[in-house]
Amino acid sequence: MRHPKSAALASSVLALFAVLLPWPLLGRPVGAESLSKSSYQAGSAPLRIRLQQALNTPGGEALSGLLAGEYASDLESRFRIFSARFPDARWTVNQASPLQDGRPTLEVAVSGSRQSEGLTYALEASQRLVLQAEGERIIGEEVISEQSILSSASPPLPISLLIPEAVLTGSRYDVDVVLDEPLGDAMVAGGLIALTPVQVSLQSTPEIQLAPMHGGGLFKSVQAPFTPGSQTWAVMLVHPDGVITVTKRVRVVSNEEELTL
Repeated sequence: MRHPKSAALASSVLALFAVLLPWPLLGRPVGAESLSKSSYQAGSAPLRIRLQQALNTPGGEALSGLLAGEYASDLESRFRIFSARFPDARWTVNQASPLQDGRPTLEVAVSGSRQSEGLTYALEASQRLVLQAEGERIIGEEVISEQSILSSASPPLPISLLIPEAVLTGSRYDVDVVLDEPLGDAMVAGGLIALTPVQVSLQSTPEIQLAPMHGGGLFKSVQAPFTPGSQTWAVMLVHPDGVITVTKRVRVVSNEEELTL
């Protein structure tokens, strides 16, 4: 059984996050610096407030004004695509806890809904970021964590995501998505797929093979790659009351000290 549509909606959210702030950076660009706590408060309003206002302003022009020029046009185009798919999307930007090295982080969250093939999908997604800037312009970001939940069930089916934020290279770990309420006589099908960076950035439509699930959710043991980076998983559960798609980014690190940032 294949069910690609809601997986495509969820991957489009991650694709937006991949360029919501400019492309993720492996290192610090020349002339750039991670935003300090005081930088988050620079300008006429704190950065998080200006970013939240820009994200909630239709069209994307306000968001482009916060970014370095080379990124703005591409971001504006992708933001418009996302806004067309989720026209009622509402964004919040809050200061999150700093990293162990002292760098401040922001929590960017979005909620919204859209119609597709007679179903209404409700979206909840979030991303924790460290921003990089030149002056008051954002030029890069480091993604600490991100996930999304897309559901056609009304009211939403409560679920628990038992997926680690970070794992060691080459290790095995569990990807579990658990339905919190008893199934009773309901039958549930589910599937799991690893999304490639290309699939995420191009908003492509992965096909997830579904199979009957037992035990109230999806429980999978997976293996991390042998090189540091990240893995992005898409999980789909098909319940009699609706379809749930979860996407989750897992950091892959080479030493235990990096498991907790």
